[in-house]
Amino acid sequence: MNKILLFLFSVFITGLITGFYYKSTDEILGNKIIGFSVVFFVFIFMPIFLYHRWKGKKLKDYTFSEENLKKMKAKSSKSIK
Repeated sequence: MNKILLFLFSVFITGLITGFYYKSTDEILGNKIIGFSVVFFVFIFMPIFLYHRWKGKKLKDYTFSEENLKKMKAKSSKSIK
């Protein structure tokens, strides 16, 4: 999965560089390439990246609930003493 993400990210960076290169000669084509690269990044790369990073983790561990707030208060009171 890491290799796929690295490949997709390199495709995005290459698209941006190509878009800025073409923008100096043909502004409309350059803007289309840059726009397509950003759309690719937002709708293809980011969901795959987020799925990869959150796979196997519990959302409950990262939200503020009464239980987590009590744990945080207990840890902070121990570190102060």
